[in-house]
Amino acid sequence: MIKLFVTDLDGCISEPFKTPDWEAINEIRKLNVESRTSDLIPPLTICTGRPFPYAEAVAQWLDIRLPFVFESAGVFHWEGHRFETAISTENGAIEPIRQMKKWLTTEVLPDYPGINLEFTKMMDAGIVGMDQEVIKKLHDLILNKVSRDFPGLEVHATDISVNTLMPGNDKLQGFKLLSKALDIPLDKMGYIGDSSGDVPALKAVKLAFAPLNAREIAKQHGTVIEKNTTEAVLEAYHRIIEHNRKLAKT
Repeated sequence: MIKLFVTDLDGCISEPFKTPDWEAINEIRKLNVESRTSDLIPPLTICTGRPFPYAEAVAQWLDIRLPFVFESAGVFHWEGHRFETAISTENGAIEPIRQMKKWLTTEVLPDYPGINLEFTKMMDAGIVGMDQEVIKKLHDLILNKVSRDFPGLEVHATDISVNTLMPGNDKLQGFKLLSKALDIPLDKMGYIGDSSGDVPALKAVKLAFAPLNAREIAKQHGTVIEKNTTEAVLEAYHRIIEHNRKLAKT
């Protein structure tokens, strides 16, 4: 039985920089609300690489009341408005990330108008922008920088962002923190993701999905739904509910 359904944001819940599909969003929200009165409908939460303010706003759209993951491996608990991370943000523990942010800010981004540092991020040197070709170019540039100066860091990209993380501080770590907080094992979870940063979590959960618009590497590790973004998330939610109903009959 799946006890928790988790969704990525960009490329899943909505297309970056576009107005969301509010009809599908509303249907997803309704299912999440119904989960409070049905054992067959798992509650919904979020696991995203995007910063906390964005994740919090979308959680409010979807009426999410459980902890959610931001910056891949930070967990926000509504009760007490408490943050939890697997690594310390003090005493220089994330100095490589700070140095990457400084390099991006002073030496890279001035040459790329329209590409911005994700300023509110705490544990991730992330950049975001609408020009996919520039994002690809910067992805290569960042990979070269990390390979040369910070070989332990991880780099993940989407069509609109590049994220540089501390080693192991990825979405699988976020899922482990969720699992501990909610007392739900990973083999009782479902997840839908669309990029390389989602792969560690897709490989770990019981039911993994990827939307039609996902990158090929994500599709290799999840059931591909023949729909894009929000409609794919809604379809994945229905498939998980049907999975639970079948188990309940056996």
